[in-house]
Amino acid sequence: MRNYCITTDSNSDLPQKYIDRLHTTIIPQYYSFGETVYGDELHMPPAEFYERMKKGELPGSQANNPAVIEEKFRALLEKDCDIIHIAFSSALSGSYNNVCMVAKELSEEYTDAKITVIDSLNVSLGESIMVLQANSLKEKGASYEEVVEAIETFKHHINVQFTVDDLFHLQRGGRVSKATALVGSALNLKPFLYVSDTGTLVSAGTVRGRKKSIHTLIERMKETLEEDTDYSLPVGIVHGNCPEDAQMAAGLVKEQTGFTDIIINDISPSIGTHAGPGALGILYYGKPRKP
Repeated sequence: MRNYCITTDSNSDLPQKYIDRLHTTIIPQYYSFGETVYGDELHMPPAEFYERMKKGELPGSQANNPAVIEEKFRALLEKDCDIIHIAFSSALSGSYNNVCMVAKELSEEYTDAKITVIDSLNVSLGESIMVLQANSLKEKGASYEEVVEAIETFKHHINVQFTVDDLFHLQRGGRVSKATALVGSALNLKPFLYVSDTGTLVSAGTVRGRKKSIHTLIERMKETLEEDTDYSLPVGIVHGNCPEDAQMAAGLVKEQTGFTDIIINDISPSIGTHAGPGALGILYYGKPRKP
């Protein structure tokens, strides 16, 4: 029986320790400041990235590179390794379509191989939780087809709740109007968003003040947990260069829910381009996501 492996993209924010332990192939996503493009061989520390944003520099984001996807997939196929790729939401980027295009071309060349591209309809550590679950199933002896079927169901339960500290970056990305951004900033309003079941970003109200916004994140998380939630699953907390807030959120999750495995990581720059400094998100298994 052929071996298979789980791959994903850098937007998954999968921590390096898991990449190393699971030997995960990562497809890079790209971002830029001016003419300089980062994301493949050239990287910028997240803290530096968000500091430059705070100072007013505006980065751009780009999709993945089909030539790089082909190179990385071909290396696996040459080792007789079938591929299950967990991709960033198709509703937020053209990256999923690029991977599908390359997968189709390689499938015509490697006729005995299997390549499945799963649209996570999700972002950041939401993807990572799927990657970890897929590898856990594989380690327990699940077949290629069983893992694909399980993750296609599992993905609809990975909830994402997040808040941002500065409305300007959402306004720049067309998520809120300029008037809303100006009024919200003046009143210290912190907006909430969630990722819908179709993989889009949906606005979900505001509260006043940062501390209140963090507590509200936890309340919204608790409201969307199932009675039979598997509390052994990891919870992801991602942040845009605000590690103290991430630690506060992690403490609240442990105090107020049954989850104990908390993964904290920076929001990758290709996502941070839109969320901005101070963004904070919680990603977890719960009730099926809302439209």
